[in-house]
Amino acid sequence: MLEEKIKESIKAVVDPELNLSIVDLGLVYEIREENGNAFVKMTFTSPMCPAGPLILSNVKKNVLEVAGVKDVKIDLTFNPPWSPKMASEEIKAMFAEYM
Repeated sequence: MLEEKIKESIKAVVDPELNLSIVDLGLVYEIREENGNAFVKMTFTSPMCPAGPLILSNVKKNVLEVAGVKDVKIDLTFNPPWSPKMASEEIKAMFAEYM
């Protein structure tokens, strides 16, 4: 399925401040694909994330490299705001002492 390939391409994008995958961090809320057009709804760890432009650029680049994807639209949202509780179980374990 193309959506799974898109997710895998985004999983390679790392938050440079935390050095962790944005998918594993729970920053990607939704991935859809329609007729070769990818739609990604995501957030940052904070609205003022200094790495935000780099992360967005890397997501777009990686998704466009997926065979079958013609275009990508990224919907950046801060509702709901991100928290470590949204991360994968592995990441939550790493953050456990801070939660």
